[in-house]
Amino acid sequence: MTAVPTRPRVLVARLDSLGDMLLSGPAIRAIAAAAEVHVLCGARGEAAARLLPGVKRVHVWDAPWIADPPPQATRRHIDAVGRIVGDVRPEAAVILTSFHQSPLPLALLLRLAGVPRIAGASVDYAGALLDVRLKPGEDFPESQSEVVRALTIARAAGFDLPKGDDARPAVQLGPEPPTGLPARYIAVHPGAAVPARAWPRASHRELVRELTDAGAAVVVTGGREEAALTRSVAAGRAVDLGGRTSLPELARVLRAADVVVAGNTGAAHLAAAVRTPVVSLFSPVVDERCWRPFGSAVVMFGATDAACAGTRARQCPVPGHPCLSEVPASVVAEAALALRRPPGAVRDRRAEGVPA
Repeated sequence: MTAVPTRPRVLVARLDSLGDMLLSGPAIRAIAAAAEVHVLCGARGEAAARLLPGVKRVHVWDAPWIADPPPQATRRHIDAVGRIVGDVRPEAAVILTSFHQSPLPLALLLRLAGVPRIAGASVDYAGALLDVRLKPGEDFPESQSEVVRALTIARAAGFDLPKGDDARPAVQLGPEPPTGLPARYIAVHPGAAVPARAWPRASHRELVRELTDAGAAVVVTGGREEAALTRSVAAGRAVDLGGRTSLPELARVLRAADVVVAGNTGAAHLAAAVRTPVVSLFSPVVDERCWRPFGSAVVMFGATDAACAGTRARQCPVPGHPCLSEVPASVVAEAALALRRPPGAVRDRRAEGVPA
């Protein structure tokens, strides 16, 4: 009897947020085409990791140098990485990081835990910590989509997408969305994990008014901690789903929408992953070319040349938050209504007359 060869086990690490994990999905599929994938992620990325095709198991560990607020770097907490590695027994690890993150702290922990082969991208000398090291700025440009960056790291590690995979983020859809939603609607997601990336609450309220006055049904989405925000934005004019959906249910809600209006936050990437057009209110504190929604039609708003550009600030350092506060709700509503038309009706551009 011929033995069936076992697939190698690969630990894929992405330690930050929900949107980051979703953008890593194509790279994870590339690795899963040839290996059994175990994902190591932080608590903020766990729900997204569980939606990704190709993932065998999800292991949660918050990195003291990434999570906010950070866990204490105690011996017990650090040793948890070793316990995960002992459970998985991976033949290799692939560390996926953004342009401003280093894979080296985690690479050291994985090396100490006995992982024999580790791949990642590092601007710093990696010594014996990385077996496969890509040099950002030399081996690939820093200013590119996070999807492409992650795929580049995966390919350097020896994994590529199978023929026919379109390299776009994707999720496994969960339960049906809540009942009682309109047959057609525009979804508005006003929350953002980072305050500097949020369009003002008053602008969201005005957007809902503009859309409903134009005859569109609106559904406002958000997490449990955003319930007060979504209630204020819906203002009796829209269906308020704040705190009423799990992430799999939210994926269904966004998939059924005609278009999604969101800031640079996980919901925008989830909408793109289910192929719903996105109107993105994008603060330039991070590079738009890295973090814009990937895989669906998108119209972008926000001043890319604002003083806060590239600062990665959590709180806006410019009084008045002008990069987003100066974007009129009427123009956003016009873009959202137009994006419902057949593909090609709205070009992927910044609207005329809006800070750009």
